[in-house]
Amino acid sequence: MPDAAKHLPLADNMLIGALLRVPAQAIHRRLIKELNEAGFDDLRLPHIPVLQYPGPDGVRPSVLAERAGMSKQAMNQLLGSLEQLGYILRADLPIEGGARVVHFTKRGHAVYARMTETLVAIEREWSDELDAKRFALLKELLVRVWKSPLVW
Repeated sequence: MPDAAKHLPLADNMLIGALLRVPAQAIHRRLIKELNEAGFDDLRLPHIPVLQYPGPDGVRPSVLAERAGMSKQAMNQLLGSLEQLGYILRADLPIEGGARVVHFTKRGHAVYARMTETLVAIEREWSDELDAKRFALLKELLVRVWKSPLVW
């Protein structure tokens, strides 16, 4: 059992927020670990809100900030970091009075593809752990919540 897991309360009494957060954080840590091992060693956990599904390509910074639940200033700092590292570019939209939009660079597309590969592997592992039927049910229920007014 990993050290972090030893310090968690018993899952039987946890509320839904924690039950969703803990696996999400585990996925994020795994993504960064595998991205670093794949040569994207300059990426860190704080970059995840920009890179997470559906990704930043073609999206305004303000929309990314809203998705991530962070301020526009904080998002722009993350975007600046990713731009300096060569993962994204920000470009003006001339038809909209100087509004900006984010685009992946070739390196950004490569990192997003690698993230997708890792997530597919994680799904396989979780399906094996839970058994395929239970994992399919878990996904079905999460999709139902995703599509409901509960999250929007």
